[in-house]
Amino acid sequence: MESSLRYAGDSKSLVIHAKEKFPLNTFTHLQGHAELDTKIGAPTYLCAMIRQYFPDQYASLAVGVQYYRRQKLWYTVRGKKEFPVTANNSVNFHIKGKYGVDEKLLEKKSRVAAEFTWDIMDVKKDQDVRLKVGYEVIEKVPYFQFSENNWTLTVNNIGKWKVRYDL
Repeated sequence: MESSLRYAGDSKSLVIHAKEKFPLNTFTHLQGHAELDTKIGAPTYLCAMIRQYFPDQYASLAVGVQYYRRQKLWYTVRGKKEFPVTANNSVNFHIKGKYGVDEKLLEKKSRVAAEFTWDIMDVKKDQDVRLKVGYEVIEKVPYFQFSENNWTLTVNNIGKWKVRYDL
């Protein structure tokens, strides 16, 4: 199980996030996510999706259902495609998208992003760094992410930020 502590500038509370992947076959798994808000002491997000990987195409596709405390139930489809830029895969270009519709099929949300990642292994002994520069296409918002081993900081140009510590 993957777990992390997360805090965002607009949330005012620490969130405990957990994710587990249950293999269904070689390239398909059932993935579950959950978030527990430490301020209210209750789950604020639950998700179950089936994710299919296409390793020869550097891509994945997922379908599932998500529950948000305020927005209730959503059905989602998400996809991701990676294009290696360097021969050693240290620099990559990613395109990812997400489409969701609420339980009454009335409200719809889309998200599309394009990003470059640069993985720098062994900057120092046992220290790996990832730099990510991306652009949210629909919201027209650029963002930057810096990761160092267990720590991740994400910021964008409209003042939103979040920090994550992987346990």
